[in-house]
Order: sequence, then structure tokens, then C-alpha cells
Amino acid sequence: MTEEIKFLLESTEEAMLNAIKYLEKQLLNIRAGKASPGMVGGVMVDYYGTPTPLSQVANINTPDGRTLSIQPWEKSMIPEIEKGILKANLGFNPMNNGDNIIINIPPLTEERRRELAKVAKSEAEDAKISIRNDRKMANSEAKELEVSEDLLKIVETDIQKLTDRYIARVDEVFAVKEKEIMTV
Repeated sequence: MTEEIKFLLESTEEAMLNAIKYLEKQLLNIRAGKASPGMVGGVMVDYYGTPTPLSQVANINTPDGRTLSIQPWEKSMIPEIEKGILKANLGFNPMNNGDNIIINIPPLTEERRRELAKVAKSEAEDAKISIRNDRKMANSEAKELEVSEDLLKIVETDIQKLTDRYIARVDEVFAVKEKEIMTV
């Protein structure tokens, strides 16, 4: 195989791996019943006029499986953090005790679990679409290479094997998350 083909296959695999990493990051934001700092990972706080991720203005802990404790580095940020949490529409009700913010995570209802599983499935489908787009791009780049028809078929087969492997990986990641969500 030529260097161009090796580079094409490596860059395609890297793009597909990035789709898996992005999926895993997105699935961390879907809560599965037990408290984790990732649940408020997408919360943005107005920090002196600049939208800033919550993790950059406060320390986020989980004292137990049902509670999030958010301790701001500046006490004056408590009202802004509360606003940010409410604005993120996560379904949490922050409680302010003067020093930090406590969020009690309610247990999930069966209906909510099903909704979260659908959201996770949607994220998995997006990852599969991304992987298929990577395959499409790699195949069109392979056709532009000046190689024989036989070598082109081999490259396309290798690209399809990569695609199948990463699509299966998406299914595995989703299955783990779905089980985590549906477990009471």
C-alpha cells in the first residue's frame, strides 16, 4: 500500500474515533439517576458579563449518590450560578445555603427514563451518521488517488471494515448507557 492510502485510512479511523469520543462526552450529560458533576457540565454562568462554564467558577462535588454540591470560588457568584442552573433547564431546583448550592437529584420516573433513553439513542444515531459521512469522504478521496481498480476495491473494503467496527462500537456504548439509564 502506498503512503497516501495509509494516511487516508489512518485519518479516516481518527475521524471515526473522534465521533465515538464525542458520543461518550454527550452521553455523560444524560443523567442516569445517580449524581455526577457531568450533569451540570453544560451549565453556563454569567461571570462579570461573560458566559463561562460552571466548572470554571465553582467546585462541583457529589457528597452522595443523590446530591450535587456546588461551591463557588466567589460567594458573589451564587445568584448567577442559580440563574445558570435554572436557565439550563435540567429540571433541577438549586438550594442556596449562603456558602454553596445544593441540588437534590430526584429519582427518575419510568417515563423520564424512557425519554432519556430516546435522547441517548438520538446521540448514538448522530454518531453513526458522522461515521458514515467519514466513510463517504474517505471513499471519494480514495477515488481521487491514482491507483488501480483492484487496489481501489481493497481500500474501499478496508474503509467499510473500519466503518462497521466503529458503528458496532457506537452500539456498544449506547447499550451500556441505555442499561445505566433503565436500571432503577
